[in-house]
Amino acid sequence: MPPLLRYPTADELAARAAALVARRPRDTRLRRVGVSRAGTPLWLLSVGHGTRQALIVAGPHANEPVGGATVLRLAERVLADPRLTEDADATWNLLLCLDPDGLRRNEGWLSGPYTLGRYFRHFFRPGFLEQPEWLPDGAQAAALPETRALLGLQDELKPFFQCSLHGVDVGGGFVELTRDLPGLPQRVAHAAARLGIPRELGPYDTLYWPGLGPAVYRIPPPRPRDLAAAITEAAVESTWYHPHRHGTVTAVVEAPMWGVAAVEDDSPPADRDAVLRAVSRTLRHETRLLEHVLARVRPHLPAAPDTARLLAPVHDYLLVCPGLADAWDPGAGDPIRPLPPLNTAHLAALRIAGRRIAVRTAGLLRQLVAGSGHDPAGALPELDALIDGWCADYHDGFGARWIPVARQVEYQTRVVLAAFELASRPAPAPARSGEPDWGTGAAVPMHRE
Repeated sequence: MPPLLRYPTADELAARAAALVARRPRDTRLRRVGVSRAGTPLWLLSVGHGTRQALIVAGPHANEPVGGATVLRLAERVLADPRLTEDADATWNLLLCLDPDGLRRNEGWLSGPYTLGRYFRHFFRPGFLEQPEWLPDGAQAAALPETRALLGLQDELKPFFQCSLHGVDVGGGFVELTRDLPGLPQRVAHAAARLGIPRELGPYDTLYWPGLGPAVYRIPPPRPRDLAAAITEAAVESTWYHPHRHGTVTAVVEAPMWGVAAVEDDSPPADRDAVLRAVSRTLRHETRLLEHVLARVRPHLPAAPDTARLLAPVHDYLLVCPGLADAWDPGAGDPIRPLPPLNTAHLAALRIAGRRIAVRTAGLLRQLVAGSGHDPAGALPELDALIDGWCADYHDGFGARWIPVARQVEYQTRVVLAAFELASRPAPAPARSGEPDWGTGAAVPMHRE
């Protein structure tokens, strides 16, 4: 396969998979396993004929397109190496894109040029309730057709290994597991070092999770959460845990688009509380700015489905910001559930996360105003200035650097193959309760209404 210079679109993913099946019909199959809300087919590319099933899910988040390119690379690697199919008695089931409708909405930046300003001005990620991996009301009440298709596929295949392919817009690479895979942190470190990918040693959404090694974290089992807490952490009922009863181990593999070296600095911070206060203060200030912009533009927005689709994530982001600011503020945090020990990497991740929420919200607001065809509130120049300033801060203040698509894909591919190999080994005996022993590091909501 030639080096990838850009991310594939939803149509290109389907076309390239079909071409591969035409070239290798004995070893590959392509079938439709469902349709999206807009009627786009959800395609599953299967490679090999083994009895043990591996399920790889690309494109669960609309703004994270690296997974689509990775599944195409994985298909080629698996076809070229019988150790991954015949010797392992495995079939690789590659879901090309779980949210093709959302991916289409990102095509304004998908083909490049890859700049932060272009990305955030065309960024789209649906509201929390429209993200197909989450099960806020449980599997039986899953409403999205994409979610139901994935749940059905999991119950059909009963995979021993599942991998969900994600991307980090600014930061570093890391892995989240539903069960420990001993040896994976070393494999991740090796792949990251060879490819120049920073490892994220303190992602904000794993702040209270058990660590399994540098840049590898254990996902706590699902438990009831209010919506705001669910948005800020993944320890809610999800398709990551749905096949757990089949003995499945799930790996969530995150690959960064713009890398930041500070996210792998595990040194003690010089002044932890000063940084936390600054991050919280900045997030509160930027939230107020964006709330004022929204209040000005809202009366002029058309009453249309597209408006509601863009407003949903705006509301989600603005909902969680006050709670996040309080949770990160050493003077306002919950004394019953204080922040865990933080290194420099944690603080860098929190700074990046606060900025991410603000600039994503500004980008979505800009699309709302620009799409309405008029700007009587005069918000476009203000939003452009905010986006430009915050992107410049990512470049200058954080040292964010673009990682070529081919390297993102190669890194994610190597981590998936390492996790597959380790998951193929016999699983450890479960804890006496019948559930994994999660110890004292269970998830704590970062925001409680």
